[in-house]
Amino acid sequence: MAKARTDDILGLLAALRRNLHRHAELSGQEVDTQALIREFILRHAPAAETVTDLGGAGLAFCYPGRLEGPTVMFRAELDGLPIHEATPMQHRSLKPGVSHKCGHDGHMSILAGLGMLLHRQPPRRGRAVLLFQPAEETGEGALRIIHDPKFEGLSPDLVFALHNIPGHRAGKILLKSGAFTCASVGMRVRLAGKSVHASHPEQGVSPAAAMCDIMRLLPTLPAATETDGFSLVTLVHACLGEKAFGTAPGNARILATLRAEKNEDLERLKDRAIETARRCAQAGRLEWAVDWKEYFAAGVNDTSAVQTIALAAAQSGLEIAWLTEPFRWSEDFGQFSSITPGAMFALGAGEGAAPLHSPEYDFPEALIEPGLKVFWNIVDRLLND
Repeated sequence: MAKARTDDILGLLAALRRNLHRHAELSGQEVDTQALIREFILRHAPAAETVTDLGGAGLAFCYPGRLEGPTVMFRAELDGLPIHEATPMQHRSLKPGVSHKCGHDGHMSILAGLGMLLHRQPPRRGRAVLLFQPAEETGEGALRIIHDPKFEGLSPDLVFALHNIPGHRAGKILLKSGAFTCASVGMRVRLAGKSVHASHPEQGVSPAAAMCDIMRLLPTLPAATETDGFSLVTLVHACLGEKAFGTAPGNARILATLRAEKNEDLERLKDRAIETARRCAQAGRLEWAVDWKEYFAAGVNDTSAVQTIALAAAQSGLEIAWLTEPFRWSEDFGQFSSITPGAMFALGAGEGAAPLHSPEYDFPEALIEPGLKVFWNIVDRLLND
């Protein structure tokens, strides 16, 4: 794609990115974000068909060609994070404690730019669909969209997405076939005994020992579980009793994140974690319960789709690197790639860029152009050749 094709829209996309950043919203609350995207597309990239309120605040815009062909979907995320912004800047989030610290504002801007190009030059055949998905950060949005009856009318044959990655040269394209991001799930263990006066702890049933045993054992489970690839258990929170010096504790709570390269390995890890909690609780004569939060399926890239990205990146003149291991983090794009062939690629955000989910992070706007070029060249290869 010639540089002149993008120069006149990059300024608009940067302004959109900053506006989205100012109005960051948490997962499941993306009402203002939905409105900003819809207004921008209606003004600058009117689509032949618009689907609203998809899986919640989701939006889809369809750009059909004149001839029969496949439906190729491109996806970006709407939601921000519950993180206080540390860096002073003019486009600082207007909502204290809520900010775009994963770069979804930039991802949305890239996708909006693709809409502008598709409006100017619709595909020759098939259909390009731009999907703006809510609630990615909690792992709920993709499933809600897939289960929404309106999704049947979109029915993609291929699906693509990108994610910016600090720590790698800006604009560098990172690719891998097969496992690309890990499956993960949040585990919450509740222990219940009996609280009593702190002067007579022997009269109660304290969960303290069981809580410590569970916290010691959970991180050791990957080494003790037969898995075919990477796995990890990370303790993220624990709470014992109340902040009362006169009361011996009667309740405890432990939170941990389980992750694995493959979905089936995550299930094995979950079974071992449940057994560990049960055994420790029963040894301490405690009632116990386990529940699960924020499930993310493993992101598995289709080999042919990855090759399409590689060719599109090469056509864009971008540096390409092939990964040997999947990323440890999770992304609910895996739900889409589990029902239809597709692939996600990583876009380097700069070797000195602040890490994702850190208070100092801000999406580098220089990434809008290379991300847009790769998406456009995917359209060109699949829907114009």
